[in-house]
Amino acid sequence: MKKWIIFLLPALLFACRNENVITTFSVANPSSFERANELAEVSLDALPPLPEEGLFVLLDANNANIPYQVTYDGKLIFPVAVPAHGEAAYTLKAGVAGKYAPLVYGRHYPERKDDIAWENDRIAFRTYGPALQATGEKSYGYDIWVKCVPEFVAESWYAKELDPEVRAQIEELKKTDRAAAQALSDAISYHIDHGTGMDAYNVGPTLGAGTSAFLVDGAIVYPYCYHTYEILENGPLRFTAKLAYHPLAVGEDSNVIETRVISLDAGSQLNRVTISFENLSRPTPLVTGIVLHETSDNYHIDPADGFMAYTDSIDAQNGQIFVGVVCPSELDEAKAVYFTESEKKERKASGHILSANLYAPASAYTYYTGGGWSKWGFRDTGDWVGYLAEFSRKIKEPLVITCHK
Repeated sequence: MKKWIIFLLPALLFACRNENVITTFSVANPSSFERANELAEVSLDALPPLPEEGLFVLLDANNANIPYQVTYDGKLIFPVAVPAHGEAAYTLKAGVAGKYAPLVYGRHYPERKDDIAWENDRIAFRTYGPALQATGEKSYGYDIWVKCVPEFVAESWYAKELDPEVRAQIEELKKTDRAAAQALSDAISYHIDHGTGMDAYNVGPTLGAGTSAFLVDGAIVYPYCYHTYEILENGPLRFTAKLAYHPLAVGEDSNVIETRVISLDAGSQLNRVTISFENLSRPTPLVTGIVLHETSDNYHIDPADGFMAYTDSIDAQNGQIFVGVVCPSELDEAKAVYFTESEKKERKASGHILSANLYAPASAYTYYTGGGWSKWGFRDTGDWVGYLAEFSRKIKEPLVITCHK
């Protein structure tokens, strides 16, 4: 009898330890470099039915808890670290998940003319809304806010910049001491780096940091500010917003409506952007552009790997902003296109680097766009081009997830 007890105890302990297991799966890395600081994703349809989010845990091979998010479009996403040509094992178990600090955040800012701003632990972005359009100001493209801290900055930057009491003090000071007024204005401005980063990127009436637009008879049909928005998810690992735009005239079609779905993952310098158009009757050239603020050769185009890079110099003190666009396939065409002299004055820029593809009606076009900063993570243009080249390879060599139970 004692022999049977000794024999059964390990089996009973093993059963108790695994009774809450929902499934196990592995993540394989087909690349010749480590896949880290990125999110893997698996469709919920490929997994057994899961408990409500927060009522299951994700464990790695060392039995450590891994943060995760169930996305609005039915995926389980989580951070991975998989060696080159290697594999990592994960287990899903029933249980109460721990609380993880969010690594992405964004919201609508009606207090700043309907901006939508979003960020992760690396970089921040914004796009412009109807209240700004109502003023007549023309800002067509995405804006980049560079930062040098992993913490969120947009809330505090907006709060300081828009503080009504301080703004009133500045207006009063202008009457008696303009130098003091300027000093106070500088102290709250997010256009000046106070140790966490700054808004030094100039968008204006251009495509800014990687916005797409139709090209009709050689002219860009610039999209204006969004008309309606919806925040589809807000962390902890992915932020996603859906924007719908006012109707545009595109060639012979007078009621073309664009929809954009923009996602930013924790740890990434680039947004995933998927655009589609209603009421377009024929295939039309679609360009994606990065504004060139100077006539220079500070750009790099790699059509085969599907990316464009640009180094936008701010000044000696504030360094350089790096901007990039990555497409999942080869670029049909990509080149620098410069403005006429009158356009240069109107747009306060020299031109764009543009990638061009033919958009088919009722389809969806996905690409990636974003930026980095020479004061945090990227020493020079070579670093930035290397990041985009590796990002392009990750798209073309997706992680492979295999469920085992």
